[in-house]
Amino acid sequence: MKDKNVVHTPKSEKVSKSVLFGAAFLMATSSIGPGFLTQTTVFTQQLAASFGFVILISLLLDVFVQINIWRIIAVSGLRGQEIANKVLPGLGVVLAVLIVIGGLAFNIGNVAGAGLGLNAMLGMDPVYGAVLSAAFAIFIFLFKEAGKAMDKVAQAAGGVMILLMLYVAFTTSPPVGEAIVNTFKPEQLSIFAIITIVGGSVGGYITFAGGHRLLDAGVKGIDSLPDVTKSSVMGIAVTGVMRVALFLAVLGVVSMGLAIDPANPPASVFKLAAGEVGYRMFGVIMWAAAITSVVGAAYTSVSFIRTFHPAIEKYHNWVIILFILISTLTFAIVGKPVNVLILVGALNALILPLGLGTILVAAYKKEIIGNYKHPLWLTITGGIVVVAMGVLSIMTLIEQIPLLF
Repeated sequence: MKDKNVVHTPKSEKVSKSVLFGAAFLMATSSIGPGFLTQTTVFTQQLAASFGFVILISLLLDVFVQINIWRIIAVSGLRGQEIANKVLPGLGVVLAVLIVIGGLAFNIGNVAGAGLGLNAMLGMDPVYGAVLSAAFAIFIFLFKEAGKAMDKVAQAAGGVMILLMLYVAFTTSPPVGEAIVNTFKPEQLSIFAIITIVGGSVGGYITFAGGHRLLDAGVKGIDSLPDVTKSSVMGIAVTGVMRVALFLAVLGVVSMGLAIDPANPPASVFKLAAGEVGYRMFGVIMWAAAITSVVGAAYTSVSFIRTFHPAIEKYHNWVIILFILISTLTFAIVGKPVNVLILVGALNALILPLGLGTILVAAYKKEIIGNYKHPLWLTITGGIVVVAMGVLSIMTLIEQIPLLF
C-alpha cells in the first residue's frame, strides 16, 4: 500500500496542475480571438504608447472579475446558471439564453476567423478553411476525455501564439521606454477603450469558461480556493502577455511611420513587420486564436444548458458538436449575419454586469456558499466593475439597436 501511495501522489499533483493550466489557457485563448487582434491593433493606432495604460487598467479589472466569479463557482460547486437560479428563480435561464445566443453568434465570427487564418497561412479558400477548422474542433469533442484534449489544445495554441507574437514585437523595435512611461502616466485616455478591452477579455461566456472547466474536473470547495485563484490570475496573465506583445508590435510599426491597412489592421502589422513571412505568421496566430475561441465558446455555452435536462447532461459533447456545426453552416451558407452580430454584441455587453452582479449577491447567501466569507475588497472592486460595465452596456444597446432598422 505504501508503494502505491508513493507512485500515485506525484501523478495526482501533475493532473491537478494540468487542470489548472488547462482552465487558465481555456479562458485566455477563448478571449484571444479575431476581435482581440483587431481591437488591440486599432486602439494602439489611436492611442499610441498611451494604450499601455488601457492595458494596465483593463488587466486589473479583469483580475477582479475573474477572481470573484471563479471563487464563488468553486465554493458553491455550482455552475453560473445554477447560482443565478438560486439568487432569483429564472435568472439562470435568462443568463443561459443570453450566453448561448451570444456564444453562437460570435462563434460564427470565430469560424470565419479560422477560415481567414488558413487563407493567410496556406492560401486556402476561407470557406473551405472554416469547414476544415470546424472539423478539427469537432474532433476534439469526439474523445471520451474531451476535457483533457481541450486543455492540451488550448495550452499548445496559447504557447505558439505567445512565441510568435513576441518575435514580431521584437522585430518592430518598439519604443519600450516610451510605452512604460505612458503605461503609468498616459498622454491620452480613452474610457471607451478600457470598457471595450475589458468586455473583450472577460465579457460574455469568457468569464465563466475556466471556472466551469475546473468544476467539471472536480476542483471545488473552500480548500481549492488557493489553486482556483492562482489559475484565474494565470489566465489573465496569459491574456496580458499576448495583449502587450501585440501592442508593442503595432507600436513599433506606428513609430516607424508605416501606414496600417484599415481593411485588415492586424494582418497589415505582421506584413509590415516581417514581410511575407510575417503575413504567414499572422495566419498561424489568427487560426490558433480563432480555433481556440471556437472550442471555448462552444464548450462554455453548452455548459450553461447542461443542467436543464438529463439528456443534455448525458450527451453534452454531442450538443457541443451540434453547436459548432450550426456556427459553421451559418457562415458557409449565409456568411456573417452583420445585423445579428451588432445586436448580440450589444446584448453580450450586458452579460458581464449581470453575471458578476449575480455572483456578488450569491457571495453573501449562506444557502449557496455555506460558511465561506467573501473578501470585502473583492466585493467592492467587483461592484465597481458591475456599475461601470452596466451603464456603458446600456448606452451601447441604445446606440446599436437603431442601426438594425
